[in-house]
Amino acid sequence: MKKILYKMRYVGISIMLFLAASCSDILDEQPRSIYEPGFFKTEKGVHGGLTSMYAHLRYIYGQAYYYNACQTGTDETTYAQQADANFKDMDISDVSNLTATTSRADVLWGTAFANINTANGVIENAAEVGISDALIAEARFFRAFDYFQLVQTFGGVPLDLGSGELKFNISTTRYSVRNTVPEVYTKAIFPDLVKAVSDLPEVGRVTGGVTKTVARLYLAKAYLTYGWWLENPNNIPTYPECPRTDPDGHDAKWYFQQAYDVAIAGITNPGPFGLQATYYDVNLATNDRNNEILLYADHTEDSEFYNGGSLTYGRGGAPDNFAGWMYTWNYTNLRSGADEGWSAKVSSVQREAVQALGRPWTRMCPTIDVVQNTFSDKTNDSRFDGTFTTVYRGNWKKGGATNDFLYNSNKMKVYMDDAILTFLGEEPATAIVYPSGQGDNNIGAGTLPNRSDFVISPRGISRIVYPGLWKLGPYRTDNGTGLGQPNAGSTRPFNIAKFSELYFVAAEAAVKGATVQTGKSARDLINVIRARAGKWRWDNNGNVAKSADNSAAMTAATPATIDINYILAERSREYYGEGYRWLDLVRTQKWNELAGTYQIGGSNYGDHTPATITRKIQPYLYLRPIPQGQLDGMEMTDEEKAAYQNPGYE
Repeated sequence: MKKILYKMRYVGISIMLFLAASCSDILDEQPRSIYEPGFFKTEKGVHGGLTSMYAHLRYIYGQAYYYNACQTGTDETTYAQQADANFKDMDISDVSNLTATTSRADVLWGTAFANINTANGVIENAAEVGISDALIAEARFFRAFDYFQLVQTFGGVPLDLGSGELKFNISTTRYSVRNTVPEVYTKAIFPDLVKAVSDLPEVGRVTGGVTKTVARLYLAKAYLTYGWWLENPNNIPTYPECPRTDPDGHDAKWYFQQAYDVAIAGITNPGPFGLQATYYDVNLATNDRNNEILLYADHTEDSEFYNGGSLTYGRGGAPDNFAGWMYTWNYTNLRSGADEGWSAKVSSVQREAVQALGRPWTRMCPTIDVVQNTFSDKTNDSRFDGTFTTVYRGNWKKGGATNDFLYNSNKMKVYMDDAILTFLGEEPATAIVYPSGQGDNNIGAGTLPNRSDFVISPRGISRIVYPGLWKLGPYRTDNGTGLGQPNAGSTRPFNIAKFSELYFVAAEAAVKGATVQTGKSARDLINVIRARAGKWRWDNNGNVAKSADNSAAMTAATPATIDINYILAERSREYYGEGYRWLDLVRTQKWNELAGTYQIGGSNYGDHTPATITRKIQPYLYLRPIPQGQLDGMEMTDEEKAAYQNPGYE
């Protein structure tokens, strides 16, 4: 199959939403500065529009500030030591001030509507120029995809961009009316995804192209999410205000059943997709674009032109994939001794373009609760090991140091690739001796008897020193024997959707009352995922082969009765740090219950005293504010703008 390689171009098209639009031209086509109406009446124009839809994903996914908006403030993530207001405001704690100006959900708003208008142009004109239903279905998928992300984030959003509902707009109008949540689902999301499931191929038109399977996943997720919205168990307000009734006369249970049925259809008709044999393989960089990944925002190290960003130095802006930097603490501050007396110190873990390391920005970090509770089973379950970097190994020679060995904890010798620092999986029986302040190792890590590596226990992690997020780490094939290009944005694809989520959607729908098929109860479905999690072929942080099958123990430990909290816990173990969590907590209305408090150490080296932080999660926060820039750009009265904004935001 042909591989998607695309470049980004800004498009000067006039649409109601004033924020800049972006698109791309397909491979060898000439760049265009504008998409005029006639452009989509040509086959070349339709293909260009379709290519731009894949390219627009890179302005949302891998873009760290939107990633932050999906993670920070949840039970998975809080802000780290070097966080600025972009991250602190999303935490909804005592340091936050989330407003229409500070919310980083603006990234989604600005990118999605431009793409929706491109999709409108393709859908309106493609049939006229003889484009196949399958190609039109790609545009339908992306229009539904963007509207689904928007309605979950902001509530009801406009279907009319200036020329009528779901019509391609070239007018200069700067007036807008928001549709209600039911209208967005029943007029746009459901019809487009149903048609996409019908018309898309089982095998993508290009590598990474959308298929029936990914359309089924998003249709099932949309049914599930809308079912929760109709049910509204915790009386969370919606906006624009409207009755929680379905225009088509269905109730929440009907939608939960649809979610279950569509997800099961995706599982039983997988096409070329399926589950990887081990969890480690799902996120292993050398195994990117594997058959478990249904949708991704692509990147490449072969060409800056097609990568969309520098291959040597990223500056922290889209379309670079730089989300992984945010979870990476400054491990380069680690020091080991050049001699037994530590009269000279060496930076023993250098910044390197490998999956376990990468570029440190220290903006986001896991909570103590994640390490202790979410991933409580680190023996049978491989997912903690396949999610985090917990062992930092010596690589000083790659940075130019000539020492054959260094002195580390307890003045013991360490060699290249030996562990310099280890984050322990549990509190040790022998108390760790932590230094006062930074200590010899420069980061305040402690010692245990007879260990050459410095250590930090789960209750010792802090906003400044914490396990890194291995699954999003960089990978390059051009490092040679050196450190490579760790300052560039990641050239890996950013994964957006996985085949495994079909099991979670079906299981959640079953918990919500869907009638299940034999052998596909919520527990059966979750146990497929848990059984896979129990299989090891590699000890990631031990850096050694490991052949173990703990699937029987994993499935035996699954509760006889599955509830929503257990589904959410399993989702966190499976998708930790991948940008799912805020939407999961908002959908199920569990945000305050599960993320209202958390524990973390302080922002100074050597601060290993956990503090309990309380978040101020109010019901109105379940919708993000309409970006202030959008309000400022509309020609409407102050009263109309105030009515356009979600309540609770000044």
